[in-house]
Order: sequence, then C-alpha cells, then structure tokens
Amino acid sequence: MDVTTIIIRVAISIGIGGLVGLERELEHKPAGLRTIILVCLGSTLFMLIGYELGLIGSELGRIVAGVVTGIGFLGAGAIIRARGEVYGLTTAATIWLASGLGIAIGAGYYKLAIVACVSVLIVLRLLGIVERVINRK
Repeated sequence: MDVTTIIIRVAISIGIGGLVGLERELEHKPAGLRTIILVCLGSTLFMLIGYELGLIGSELGRIVAGVVTGIGFLGAGAIIRARGEVYGLTTAATIWLASGLGIAIGAGYYKLAIVACVSVLIVLRLLGIVERVINRK
C-alpha cells in the first residue's frame, strides 16, 4: 500500500471520527471529540497494519475480532450503574460504532463509512431530540 493511500485513510478516519466525536462533545458526553477520533483512528491503524503485513481472509478477520473485543472492554468501562439506573449505553455503543467506522475506513470502504457516519449522526442528533420530547411528556 502506498503512502498516499495510508494518508488518505488516516485523514478520513480522523474526519469521520471527528464528526461523531464533535456531536458527542456538543452533548457534553464523556467520550467526546478526542476519544472518538482515537477509537476510529486506532481501528483504522490496526487494519492498515494487517494490510501492510500482507494478511488476507481469516488472518485479517482475527485483527478485526481483536479490535472488536478490545473495544468491547473500553465500552464496558463507559457504562455506569447508579441509583438503580444504567448510564453510558449510548456512549458505549458510540465507541463500538466508531471502531467499526475505523475498520471500514482501514479496509478502504469509504462509501460505507460515510453512509454509516451520516446514519450515526442522524440517530444521535435527531433521535436524541425525539427522546427529550418524549421524556418531557
């Protein structure tokens, strides 16, 4: 893989992770701009390393599985139970999804990552408004 492709994938990863992270930052959530960018970028990095090592098929699948497992632990750390309520599920899901975005970008699936990013922003932003309206009633 040439250096230009690597730079493009890293830049897209930072950009897409930044969009999702900015939305979380604007909502004052614990996993904000930097965290989501780093999760997305880290996942992209692991995929790029796999490609650089010449891995294919199930070998590359093991990298994906390892990233997903590791991110699961990070997301679990974002979930808090207090006063009989559970908090942080959306943050954990966003961390998990940011990792998926990074994997897609690292694999070169830019269109998929862009469509998924737009979908995530719609879910987080628009459905967040819907939830607040429902909770007021």
